[in-house]
Amino acid sequence: MIDRSHEQHDVIRTEVRRLCDKYGNEYWRGLEPNRYPEEFVTELTTQGWLGSLIPEQYGGGGLSLGGASVILEEISASGGNPSACHAQMYVMGTVLRHGSDEQKDHYLPMIADGRKRLQAFGVTEPAAGSNTTAIRTKAERDGDIYRINGQKIWTSRAEYSDLMVLLARTTPADEVENRLEGLSVFLLEMRDADGNLVPGLTVNPIETMMNHNSTEVFFDNVEIPSSALVGTEGHGFRHILDGMNAERILIASECIGDGRFFLERGSSYARERVVFDRPIGQNQGVQFPLAKAHIQVEAADLMRWKAADLFDSGQSCGVEANMSKLLASEASWAAGNAALDTHGGFGFAAEYDIERKLRETRLYQVAPINNNLILAFVGQKCLNLPKSY
Repeated sequence: MIDRSHEQHDVIRTEVRRLCDKYGNEYWRGLEPNRYPEEFVTELTTQGWLGSLIPEQYGGGGLSLGGASVILEEISASGGNPSACHAQMYVMGTVLRHGSDEQKDHYLPMIADGRKRLQAFGVTEPAAGSNTTAIRTKAERDGDIYRINGQKIWTSRAEYSDLMVLLARTTPADEVENRLEGLSVFLLEMRDADGNLVPGLTVNPIETMMNHNSTEVFFDNVEIPSSALVGTEGHGFRHILDGMNAERILIASECIGDGRFFLERGSSYARERVVFDRPIGQNQGVQFPLAKAHIQVEAADLMRWKAADLFDSGQSCGVEANMSKLLASEASWAAGNAALDTHGGFGFAAEYDIERKLRETRLYQVAPINNNLILAFVGQKCLNLPKSY
């Protein structure tokens, strides 16, 4: 079991909250519908929080995934939206565990100090969705280069990223015996020396109900050097799992932070709001949903730590990572609904931030993987039920 220092986490929470207090809910409200929180991300990087998972030898903070999860949780609990920067943390799992020494020496110091942003995770495609092995984007080798052709979708923050962790097919699907084979991971330079997108790369924004800076990305004969390959060609699906498991654990931490934001706001309002000469929190119809949501958040928190401990100790954690994401996303939604009901009509007013945070946290029941697919995965892996997908 990983030793988690409560003192260390208390320091992280205190310092991250101090930074977040400079960017209050008015700041996040003012970004809607789709402005990127450039100022917040820049300061988060300058203070070293976005480089927290990068080893100290490369200029990073050297934190465990569990420690990094506390950062994102606290941003959420403060009322902020950590989706603006969380990819830089979860894609580290793939780069740190499978990147070459040359790749780490070259890129990690620049990512740690903010010279390069690694925000884009190019996996999902319009015709593949959660069926990752069905992706069609291909990388064809020609001597010392690969040519990339295809399309990715829901590649959030690609407009604000310098690097992309990209999953592409290097061997046609009909030429491999196992559908998990023939996929490869690349660390792709998205921009030239002037900051413009490299030739053949197109990024289009997608408007959504929450400020997530989502995009679709097109590759038209984008040329990258063979040195951009991460790990072993053809084994990319297994390499990318380290990023996906980290992603689920970190998303769970954000949902736990959202849940705590909702519960703090809802409970405070329930204590102060007086109707019929009594605080509304005295009524069980108000009190019980908040109490039940609190229990759900606390239970999800325990699974988050179990998953993070397994990840940090290098053990298999796919089941636990997925369960933590499902539990946390449902707990935050329950807390958000309870807070909205507690506030009544004011819950829909932008100035109270409940409706904004509710839109943000709702995403995580369908992304980065739909909760129904998690149930299918757990049914198969844990209960030995017939494979349903």
